[in-house]
Amino acid sequence: MAKLGFIGLGIMGKPMASHLIAAGHTVHVCDLAPEPVKELCSLGAKVCSSCKDIAQESDIIFIMVPDTPDVEVVLFGKDGVADGIRPGSIVVDMSSISPIATKEFAKKLGDLGIKMLDAPVSGGQVGAEKGTLSIMVGGERKVFEQVKPYFELMGKNIVHVGENNGDGQTCKVANQIVVALTIEAVAEALLFASKAGADPRKVREALLGGFAQSRILEVHGQRMIERNFEPGFRTRLHQKDLNLALQAARSLGLSLPGTSIAQELLNAVAAQGGSDLDHSAIVLALETLANHKIGG
Repeated sequence: MAKLGFIGLGIMGKPMASHLIAAGHTVHVCDLAPEPVKELCSLGAKVCSSCKDIAQESDIIFIMVPDTPDVEVVLFGKDGVADGIRPGSIVVDMSSISPIATKEFAKKLGDLGIKMLDAPVSGGQVGAEKGTLSIMVGGERKVFEQVKPYFELMGKNIVHVGENNGDGQTCKVANQIVVALTIEAVAEALLFASKAGADPRKVREALLGGFAQSRILEVHGQRMIERNFEPGFRTRLHQKDLNLALQAARSLGLSLPGTSIAQELLNAVAAQGGSDLDHSAIVLALETLANHKIGG
């Protein structure tokens, strides 16, 4: 049985790692914050003091950190994975980062004899806790098949997007475009209904039975109505993901006008101190423009 490593134990990484531990695997863990490390060690994980130590102890290393620079530090910084990893090991980056940087990281690891998969996820904290994440994987199919049994402990919809490193990250960027624009659409619809004098709860209920039905209308529509913006996925993280989309679009000579608008609305939420609110808080920016609150 392979020895596993897991780096990054935030609101997503901690429950993901816990599923691996619960399945009986040896999991070495590392995080800047001591609390999740202690919690997972109480479940049977083995603590490591650095990313280098994780690499020395593990055959397959999972990474779940916030952004591209964080992944670079984990891999190639002082006492990073590259300092301790053995040829033949596998690195699985489940963070949501730049597809372009992912290709560069995979090449550098390849020069060390290491295979890499990029495997970003969708489903938020609830999906991570329930083990029902959607996992989008880029990299060699042979390597994907080796890691798939571990993916199946963390997610339900697992898709090998393509043979190239970066394909998974490209898919995740596309996912984040759809999610952002759908949140904006739900917010606009409920705000419109409320301003026009209709009960937004009843409007949402009716829409859920028709072609406008979506998971975002179901979950985030309810959040907007109940004014519950405790983070499942933070505004600042979605800002980061849409920035990746817009950067890539510029390099491709592609216009993404809806994505640009959604990004500006998230920027407005952040400017009002809402960086750590759930991304459904995009409705707050629209309410400010309308001088009207849903249900109020």
